[in-house]
Amino acid sequence: MALSLISSDDSAFDLDDPGARLRTRLNWLRAGVLGASDGLTSIAGLVMGVAVVTESRSHLLVAGVAGLVAGSASMATGEYVSVSTQRDAEQALGDGAEETSNPVAAALASFLAFAVGALIPALTILLSAPLRFYATAAVVATALAGAGWISARLSRTDPRRPVLRTVGGGLVTLGLAFGAGLLLDFL
Repeated sequence: MALSLISSDDSAFDLDDPGARLRTRLNWLRAGVLGASDGLTSIAGLVMGVAVVTESRSHLLVAGVAGLVAGSASMATGEYVSVSTQRDAEQALGDGAEETSNPVAAALASFLAFAVGALIPALTILLSAPLRFYATAAVVATALAGAGWISARLSRTDPRRPVLRTVGGGLVTLGLAFGAGLLLDFL
């Protein structure tokens, strides 16, 4: 039996049903955008905070890879639990959730999206200082803008607000993590 986004039953995925296509798109969109954005911002914040106190590329690589693995697994677990709980509640209410929610597919999408997003800052931070800070912030902001734009295109909305949300939130996260690194290095 093939993995389907809508259910474990391939017959539930009906390409002629616009509602099913929209639900499928929204499930992947939510898991993918959240995973990629979280991977970008979490790992960029982590490695930038660590880079304030060390120039060791091996330490930065360990922090980035450990964060990527832990974050990907955590996102996948959280997505699985969340979608399973949602599906259980919808089934209890007779809302037809067996046709709309697939926790395994959502977890897989979140895991992969986080890992791809996290890989970007985990590698960029390995550049020489001080270029690593500017390059990581610029690459992460650009990737977040791309995630916001993709989110808008898939949901057929104006991209300005999603782009501003993702980039703004990401840059605040980076600033907070960088500040925490500076504060801890000062103490």
